[in-house]
Amino acid sequence: MNFDKNKKIIRIFDTTLRDGEQSPGASMNIEEKLNLARQLARLGVDTIEAGFPVASDGDFEAVKTIAQEIKNVEIAGLARANEKDIYRAYSAVKFAEKPVIHTFIATSDVHLKYKLKMTREELIEKAVNMLKYAKSFIDEVEFSAEDASRTDIDFLQLVFEEVIKAGATRLNIPDTVGYATPFEFYNFIKNIKANVKGIENVILSVHCHNDLGLGTANSLAAILAGANQIECTINGIGERAGNAALEEIVMALNVRKDIYNMETNIKTAELYRTSQLLTYITGISVQPNKAIVGKNAFAHEAGIHQDGILKEKTTYEIMTPELVGRQPNELVLGKHSGKHAFKERLKSLGYLLNEEEIDKAFIKFKSLADKKKDIYDEDIDSLVAKNSKHSEKYELKYVNVVCGDTVTPFAMVKIMIDGELKTSSEWGNGPVDAVYNSIIKITGANCTVVGYEVKSIRGTTQAQGDVSVTIEDNGINFTGRSAHTDIVVASAKAYINCLNKRYIYNKNLENISEKEPDPIYHT
Repeated sequence: MNFDKNKKIIRIFDTTLRDGEQSPGASMNIEEKLNLARQLARLGVDTIEAGFPVASDGDFEAVKTIAQEIKNVEIAGLARANEKDIYRAYSAVKFAEKPVIHTFIATSDVHLKYKLKMTREELIEKAVNMLKYAKSFIDEVEFSAEDASRTDIDFLQLVFEEVIKAGATRLNIPDTVGYATPFEFYNFIKNIKANVKGIENVILSVHCHNDLGLGTANSLAAILAGANQIECTINGIGERAGNAALEEIVMALNVRKDIYNMETNIKTAELYRTSQLLTYITGISVQPNKAIVGKNAFAHEAGIHQDGILKEKTTYEIMTPELVGRQPNELVLGKHSGKHAFKERLKSLGYLLNEEEIDKAFIKFKSLADKKKDIYDEDIDSLVAKNSKHSEKYELKYVNVVCGDTVTPFAMVKIMIDGELKTSSEWGNGPVDAVYNSIIKITGANCTVVGYEVKSIRGTTQAQGDVSVTIEDNGINFTGRSAHTDIVVASAKAYINCLNKRYIYNKNLENISEKEPDPIYHT
């Protein structure tokens, strides 16, 4: 176990690809997960929880692929405390340089009575046996007590002592439903640190949800109480109200060293880029006033603030935009830029593409440069994000609309489906509605649009329109995104992106095997 208890380092366990993906509309395909995992490694997180391998074949393959490619970072797979889950997690993370099995079981009385239907004694036996089973495969095993913050503390301490004896190298205390308050959670962690035998030899982690808006505050309180690791997500995404936000925790520790006297291994200059990449992949934007990464986080509109900033930045800024990677983006490329300059810029932005992918992106870059004068990093992000390694079922080939204040909007759309070009024309309440009606007529995918957002990249009339669309089909949400100088075209491509994600999801669903993996027992 690579943990020096004498170093004042707080480990960052990122669960964006697992817990964060459970946020409605945040589902990612394997390519998107891998792209984000690369950036998380570049950011400097200590552990990437890459997914829940038993959930689906797609999730298994994503965790396995990330484990095979991402080096020098721990790769964790989540597993319930049963043999099927644990073996499935092991089968995915075993390819990593630093594999971790993260197994969990609920410990609160309400979960024992209504969900697990187990006694306390039965739960301890199950937790210990499954910890030993996981330990038989991999040395690094984290044990989580689901709903820990609502668990009787004496019982929780007993559970922790038993799993430590069984070989757990990390203990995780989740505030699963975001119920705790900072003062309460501080005392909770303090008591566990003081009373659990052997806890000084393991990593003590916390995983705080944000149902009362206290995820970050509770995580920081836990650090003061002696926690060594924080489990969090980029932009705070996750189920319900989300998780503690990685960028908020890291910058609180960075700015307030006088209070916490702790550091992380995070490269803070990568925070904003990581936030933007997640936003682009999922289509879930952060609110403008979001701490650290929001559009207005470093904006000063009030005259008295502007005056102070001009005289001395520290009057109203406790950190600089540059510290989190928000330095002003200067124009770096244009239509006369060559492939070499474009390739170097891709590398500096953290994209690891092969020559074929670079060639495709460069062609799109040249096409965009002919349409708009200024090419910024955000434009390059949108170009690269549109490159897909997997074959897509639907490909938009043509869009034409007629609209205005005196005509009923009308659209003609052509889509390539499995090599066959199909055409349709439809009316609509607006140009985008007409386009979507045409797409639905061609594909037969009459999904419900539950989210639609348009914003401008760089906020000028020449800028690309960045469109995010979320569709719902049989209770599952799929989010697509696209950017184009024509927002109607961007809207069409975003919808097609949704349909391709839906197709991949359904295809993976069909491939899920009902057969349980053969359990392997070790004595």
